[in-house]
Amino acid sequence: MKGLVIVESPAKSKTIGKYLGPEYKVIASVGHICDLATSGPGGLGIDVDHDFATTYVIDKDKKKIVKELKDESAKADRTYLATDPDREGEAISWHLARELGLDLDDLNRVEFNEITKNAVTSAFERPRKIDMDLVRSQESRRVLDRILGFKLSKLLNNKIKSKSAGRVQSVALKLIVDREKEIKAFKPEEFWTVSAQFEKDGIAFDAELSKTGGKKPKIRSKEEADRIIAKCVNPFTVTDLDEKVRSKKPHLVFTTSTLQQEASTKLGFAVKRTMRTAQSLYEGVSINGDLNGLITYMRTDSTRLSPEFMAAAKEAITARYGKNYCGYYHQKNDSNAQDAHEGIRPTHLEFVPEEIKDSLTSDQYKLYRFIYYRTLAALMADAKNNVITASLTSGDCEFLSSGHTQVFDGYLKVYAEYESNKDVVLPDLVQNEKLDAMKVSGEQHFTEPPVRYSEARLVKEMEKNGIGRPSTYADIIDKIQSRHYVELTKQNESSKTKVFVPTEQGVLTSEKLDEYFGDMINVQYTAEMEDSLDRIAEGNLDNISFERDFYNKLMPLLDNAYKNMEKKEPEKLGEVCPECGRELVIREGRFGKFISCSGYPECKYHRPLEEKKKAETVELDEVCPECGSKLLKRKSRYGNWFIGCSNFPKCRYIRNDESEPKKYYRRGKNKTK
Repeated sequence: MKGLVIVESPAKSKTIGKYLGPEYKVIASVGHICDLATSGPGGLGIDVDHDFATTYVIDKDKKKIVKELKDESAKADRTYLATDPDREGEAISWHLARELGLDLDDLNRVEFNEITKNAVTSAFERPRKIDMDLVRSQESRRVLDRILGFKLSKLLNNKIKSKSAGRVQSVALKLIVDREKEIKAFKPEEFWTVSAQFEKDGIAFDAELSKTGGKKPKIRSKEEADRIIAKCVNPFTVTDLDEKVRSKKPHLVFTTSTLQQEASTKLGFAVKRTMRTAQSLYEGVSINGDLNGLITYMRTDSTRLSPEFMAAAKEAITARYGKNYCGYYHQKNDSNAQDAHEGIRPTHLEFVPEEIKDSLTSDQYKLYRFIYYRTLAALMADAKNNVITASLTSGDCEFLSSGHTQVFDGYLKVYAEYESNKDVVLPDLVQNEKLDAMKVSGEQHFTEPPVRYSEARLVKEMEKNGIGRPSTYADIIDKIQSRHYVELTKQNESSKTKVFVPTEQGVLTSEKLDEYFGDMINVQYTAEMEDSLDRIAEGNLDNISFERDFYNKLMPLLDNAYKNMEKKEPEKLGEVCPECGRELVIREGRFGKFISCSGYPECKYHRPLEEKKKAETVELDEVCPECGSKLLKRKSRYGNWFIGCSNFPKCRYIRNDESEPKKYYRRGKNKTK
């Protein structure tokens, strides 16, 4: 065996193995092989007194995999580490190198941003050393998350029975809770708009009041609106006409964040669903029996495209749609973009979505198609619209009406279904012509409160503020829901969009963190930590000093919280314990709320919060033929009535009740016969 290649994913190992051939053996580590220990002071796995030295342990379910990797590495001429091209992947390679006894100065780290034959084979021609700056950055993030998570979670569980806290998780919760408070504090203000309806050549169009007395109107009541309407008398004069051709630029290719946002709004995908589907497209899909990675690496902040890909894409656009559809790509220069990745794009332009649909799942097809045409559109020409703006005046009241018609579809040739661009047609208007308004009317409005966060809006807000990294957003959103801090519900009956509403426990958790840890659990401090982690990755900041500063800031706040935060007492039920006479209370356990004795642990009495309904029974005027006890008519758990002895379980007499219809259950469905 020429070489052993270790990747994270079994699906990825199959695709890469196909490209490298029989001289290489490709094995998956199935993600991280180890994690920080839960031993030592505070169960942190971190020795804060000795430069935050970390102790790692092999995960129990990974011991067999690690043994196999060691055995195979010993047999191989060379071991390559081909984990994902990011800080997490770099850390996994470092852990693998340590466990397998590999020299960290060896050129054994291979990196590629797409799983194609050219990308993979080229990566093996230029292996490099493990980048220890990236490793230190990832380890610092893990150290911070472990210290803050363990210590704050223990505090909150002890004081207010909250399940967890986290460096980024708690800031995401704060955003949602603060938004809810803004909504509740919001006081709507009344305002009015005035519009006029016209018709010419059979074409009806509206115009909205834009100025009165030369100023933009601020209409606060019906009386003010009526006074303006009274001044608007026929005929109106077309006082100004402006006609321009305006360009509409295509969007840049997807980053992790924009893919999550757009897939949520355009496809209805939850963030977790988007990332899971994108992962499968990146790792490889079987097309006509051949494995192919269909998109580049989906964890990226970059919108860069390689010159080679752009050249190939422009050839494809010219061949399919004509040279006039080729455009110029305006790459975004983002100082926050990590690594040298490209944006998310298809790896093979010849794999047209519609032609490989049968090889993809429904989710894979929808997401791949979205990525494919977003990328093509980004390299296509601007769409062009003919925009006409007309001013219609009566007295000192000026109304504006605008229309637009498409004169060249440009990038919308491939992206129109993902973007609204309907024509709004105005009739042929002439300067200074007179028109009679069919109607001038006012409409009442009220200012709206800030909208609650949907998944897409929360992701956008977190990215805008530099909170966490887009690759972690799916886990963060999943965590605040699983902890029952927020609920994702429809904002109204007519809307398909679900929004986050904090629970009572979520509000309490956020408020206590704000009260005692406001200097750390906030948007600005969290964003500054992300900047520091970037500087560590670049080799411009010492990770130990950074971790020590963080720890020294946290501990006094933690000591103060233990001393002064009030403990949330269990809710009293208003009943006494049947076993010891003390008060019963409502507690929360792993499986939800339950009733318990306030004297726990001395008294261990408990029962469910809601007693299970007793089985429905009807006493009959018959006696049991076997023991003489009363017979009862009962309903089984499947909804069928039967007749049984009241002396059950001592007497097991039972018969069917022929007077009731019987339900039959087959393959999970019930049918009444």
